[in-house]
This record gives sequence, C-alpha cells and structure tokens, in this order.
Amino acid sequence: LEHNDRAILEGDNDGFVKLISKAGTDTILGATIVAENAGDMISEVSVAMQAGMGLKALSTVIHPYPTQADAIRIAAGGFNKTRLTPGTKRLLKTIISLRN
Repeated sequence: LEHNDRAILEGDNDGFVKLISKAGTDTILGATIVAENAGDMISEVSVAMQAGMGLKALSTVIHPYPTQADAIRIAAGGFNKTRLTPGTKRLLKTIISLRN
C-alpha cells in the first residue's frame, strides 16, 4: 500500500494486496490482504470469485478515489502486464512497423 494515495494520506501505508490466480488464466483462486482495513477490502475479492470474475474484469472495476480498496484494482491490473509475452511483443512490433 506504499503507493496507495488514501493509505499515504492516512499515514497507514504499511501492507499489501496479493491476488492468487490459476496458472495461465485470470481465474482468481484467493487473496491475501495485509492492511488496517483488510476486513473491509477482502469482500470485494470474495464477491468477484463468487461471480466468476477474473483478474482482467476486476482490474476494470471503477473504485471511488481515494480509497485503499483501489489497491485491489491495481493488483488485478498486474495480470495484464503478464499477458504481453515475448512472442506477442514481437508480433505487435511487426504489425506496427507494417503500418508505418
């Protein structure tokens, strides 16, 4: 939570959000939240799991700003960074170079 604006404003930016997913998918298997408000934050992950939402969908949920719960959206967004494999990156570079 060291980069979460609400946690910084409240002087309570110790902690983290970790989302666990099935390998190679965005299926949420669980979460660990260590923070002052972890009990309030974990319900969002529970609802997402129950509804079958994946990390991709969870990363697009709009959160009020500033809230510590926004850390969940940011953690879920980390999944999108793993999707750009070296092969995909080469393909995108090729497509972009052909357009120029």
